[in-house]
Amino acid sequence: MSVESVREYFKRKNIQANIMLLEDTSTVDKAARSLGVTPGEIAKSLLFRTKEGYIMIVMAGDRKIDNRKFKETFSCKARMSDPKEVEEVTGHPVGGVCPFGLKNHIDVYLDESLKNYEIVYPAAGDINAAVAMTVKELSELTGNRWVNVSQ
Repeated sequence: MSVESVREYFKRKNIQANIMLLEDTSTVDKAARSLGVTPGEIAKSLLFRTKEGYIMIVMAGDRKIDNRKFKETFSCKARMSDPKEVEEVTGHPVGGVCPFGLKNHIDVYLDESLKNYEIVYPAAGDINAAVAMTVKELSELTGNRWVNVSQ
């Protein structure tokens, strides 16, 4: 059902997105192999719990969160949500989490690491679904909020 919420999201936005159903894309490395791209081109979506609620950081797949930068940017420690919480909050399973078709409103931030690529591949609501889009399209769809929180 999660892929359907992503399809509906794109339909409401009048976006012709080609959701690709592939072999297992549940990890960055598996997704990169399935798509024939580098791990950095995979736009991984990470959910964090803060005092005010939840935020999602979308970053290049070959990067990790820099805890110091995260704390400076958001004034709190980086606390990743556990898999059950991720699915309850986003409506997407871990490995299929994306900033589209979310079950609840979540502020989405894009990490500067994505600017190293023209086209990136976020998941599309399931562990074997992805969509290709330009970084510009991703930015416009998610509210143009950029941060620098990766190592």
